[in-house]
Amino acid sequence: MTEPQQTAATRLAQLEWRWKPFDSLTSAEVYAMLAARSAVFVMEQNCLYGDIDGLDMEAWHLLAYGPGASRPPLAGYLRVLLPDADDRDIRIGRVLTTSAFRGIGLGNAMLERSLTHIRAQWPGTPVRLHAQAHLQGFYGAFGFTPVSEIHEEDGIPHVWMRSA
Repeated sequence: MTEPQQTAATRLAQLEWRWKPFDSLTSAEVYAMLAARSAVFVMEQNCLYGDIDGLDMEAWHLLAYGPGASRPPLAGYLRVLLPDADDRDIRIGRVLTTSAFRGIGLGNAMLERSLTHIRAQWPGTPVRLHAQAHLQGFYGAFGFTPVSEIHEEDGIPHVWMRSA
């Protein structure tokens, strides 16, 4: 392995993973997740949208924290929405890595970990996500295939993808 690969692998190994329903999140975890979503989706992607949509309270949340003393930094995050009366699929959304943790394979690690949790807790339930269109190859590597045309949402091309 080259030095950058060792550094990426070391950084991934140092992450602390938390998989929780909303009611189990601490106030600090909720603050970190909302701050990260704002930083990535609103500020970096220059996208004004209603992030606080009422769905977080029914979701499961995967948070990856980097090493740190009293307040470790949030490295990555995603939420998982369970099937409901309107939708029989599990939905993964709000997938992000914070700027300080990009380029180490965290996106792959988050998808692998979340899909493992989903398949263990809700076996046989299809999973869908609303991907930015340029990430189709990334999600395709995890078995997701497009189930819609590319369309614009909040000024960014997106596509619905599904995995059985």
